[in-house]
Amino acid sequence: MFSPSSPPAGLLEKAFQYIDLHQNEFVQTLKEWVAVESDSVQPQPRLRWELFRMMTLAADRLRRLGASVDSVDLGVQQLPDGQTLPIPPIILAELGNDPKKATVCFYGHLDVQPARQEDGWLSDPYTLTEVDGKLYGRGATDNKGPVLAWINAVSTFRSLEEDLPVNIKFVIEGMEEAGSAGLEELVRKEKDRFFSSVDYVVISDNLWLSQRKPALTYGTRGNSYFRVEVRCRDQDFHSGTFGGILNEPMADLVALLGSLVDSSGHILIPGIYDQVAPLTEEERKMYEAIDLDLEEYRNSVQVKRFLFDTKEEILMHLWRYPSLSIHGIEGAFDEPGAKTVIPGQVIGKFSIRLVPHMNTSVVEKQVKQHLEYIFSKRNSSNQMAVSMTLGLQPWIANIKDKQYLAAKRAIKTVFGTEPDMIRDGSTIPIARIFQDTIQKSVMMLPLGAVDDGEHSQNEKINRWNYIEGSKLFAAFFLEMAKLH
Repeated sequence: MFSPSSPPAGLLEKAFQYIDLHQNEFVQTLKEWVAVESDSVQPQPRLRWELFRMMTLAADRLRRLGASVDSVDLGVQQLPDGQTLPIPPIILAELGNDPKKATVCFYGHLDVQPARQEDGWLSDPYTLTEVDGKLYGRGATDNKGPVLAWINAVSTFRSLEEDLPVNIKFVIEGMEEAGSAGLEELVRKEKDRFFSSVDYVVISDNLWLSQRKPALTYGTRGNSYFRVEVRCRDQDFHSGTFGGILNEPMADLVALLGSLVDSSGHILIPGIYDQVAPLTEEERKMYEAIDLDLEEYRNSVQVKRFLFDTKEEILMHLWRYPSLSIHGIEGAFDEPGAKTVIPGQVIGKFSIRLVPHMNTSVVEKQVKQHLEYIFSKRNSSNQMAVSMTLGLQPWIANIKDKQYLAAKRAIKTVFGTEPDMIRDGSTIPIARIFQDTIQKSVMMLPLGAVDDGEHSQNEKINRWNYIEGSKLFAAFFLEMAKLH
């Protein structure tokens, strides 16, 4: 046993040695977890039972570590077609409650996106397959590998019969890919119970910006998703019979969508940039320090050119400026062949990625006012309605928090380099939920490389990332203990 302020000399080396020696066992456990088809996206009874099996596997693994485990029942999910499906439980687990130690809460999820070998996988997606040090399988990087890496770090201290440097709590869910049913409500409910002793929250559910250089993530964009409907009547029209005498809904909609953003990516909605946080000199320097080969990045994305020419501009427009994307049109003719139809009603779908300090309700108002103005200028006899179907706020952390310092030190110890300090252009709602609800520091500590292909065919985690990631979490526990 040791006091949290002074871990015994050599413990880190012992932990690293143990992880290296037992890496094949750790890979075997990942193989067992990947073999469970825990797909939360397709609402099928068989897959739901696979999810329950996955959550049971994880709960049993944590109990064997000595954790107290509560599998919280979330009831059933009502689907649009009337059927109900059980929601897999959320695991709340804890190890240690020493008031002198920091309490670190780890969030992860064990559900996955759908995957079928015939969609272009080189091997069965639910059989972890190692090729050239790459571990291919659905969920390998998103998010079973990182969850297991954290468990590997904890089990290392247990196996060495060493006291854990910090108190550990786990929040593990099985519905992240399908909207995290019941999670926000549970966090609010447990705010003054399970979460009352939590000092720091760690999420490891995103990727590095590079293939070899680790990263720390301190912000994500939010998302406001809109649908704009233009309606003349319920039925479609024949363009030979009615073309030329109507305000066509599709023409109205194309004009509305065309008014949202220009060819350089600049959003044309008045006032939309007013709330964007100003760029500081300190922040600008952080973009300069990031390791990104633009040519390599462009080739990996397979595009001719980006809208911007410098690394700094590209990163800023991915992370700290809003973007607007048009996603599709419902009700339009989109099949092969030539069908001379005038759609009677169409729905356009677009979204805006939000950044600090934009607010979803302000953006909703700005979008509606803009589209109503554009529509009124067309003098159309059709009806138009705009609605925001999703409103998720952006998240940003204070990188001077103790856990960011501890993570930087742990990365330096394991990888021998300073991390890229990055944001994520996508939206990870749980970070903001934790930050707003329990009012504690939230950090994203990714393990996966940029080319891991989360959600894609041939998703993988490198053996190196998985094993060094397990070491990183062990080093992080020790650094947190020193700082606390």
